[in-house]
Amino acid sequence: MTAEVVVRTGLTYGSGGKLLDVYRPAGASGPAPTVLLWHGRGPDERDVLAPVARATAERGAIVLVPDWRPDAADGGRTHLLDSAHFARRHADDLGGDPERIVLAGWSLGGKAAVGVALNPAAFDGWRPRAVVGIAGAYGTVAPSTGTAPLDDLRRSRGQAPPAPVWLVHGTADPVVDVERSRELRTALEKEHWPVSLDEVATDHAGVIMTEFVPERDRCLPSTAHHAVAAGTRTVLALAAAAGIRPARSATGSRG
Repeated sequence: MTAEVVVRTGLTYGSGGKLLDVYRPAGASGPAPTVLLWHGRGPDERDVLAPVARATAERGAIVLVPDWRPDAADGGRTHLLDSAHFARRHADDLGGDPERIVLAGWSLGGKAAVGVALNPAAFDGWRPRAVVGIAGAYGTVAPSTGTAPLDDLRRSRGQAPPAPVWLVHGTADPVVDVERSRELRTALEKEHWPVSLDEVATDHAGVIMTEFVPERDRCLPSTAHHAVAAGTRTVLALAAAAGIRPARSATGSRG
């Protein structure tokens, strides 16, 4: 059963006046779990995540999708920090729960989200309740922390309790190979972090219910079967990470 969704677009956050959209289930009783969802490398592309954000809100989560610019001088770190501050300060005003914030991202945004979980000290000390990495690569520097998530994992032994990590990746992804998520899953399992990997039969765009349209140089919503099926699996992972009808336990892995 899905809920009707109310969308507020173009809210401003941060000192730079970046824009953010909020997807909220209508008629929710009590504070809902909150998902902060970061887009990928294209600057200011919050609209690309609209299909997944709406579908996740239909399952009962408040979803915040901010613009950010990876091409900024600091790689977008200030925008990412500002969006996290906004989520923590205003989740309750929007009907969400500031104590139940899931951090998620697609592509470069996925690397940024996982980076926060593995190196919160480099991100204002904040540790989200759970993290979802969608079609990300984790062996190089994350824009959120300035460090590589896999390197941070090796340095994190014995530190604060880990946040559960949920990974989703397309097996036909020509942009970021699925091996990048498999590599992270294996490394997390060795360190006894709760982790789940859902491999889906789609490409880099399909995993978020979109297709890349070269003439527009942009990912646009898709009704192709593979994209709808894979995007639905991504939504299930986001909902489960938020504690809404979990699709599976985050203590194991799926291939």
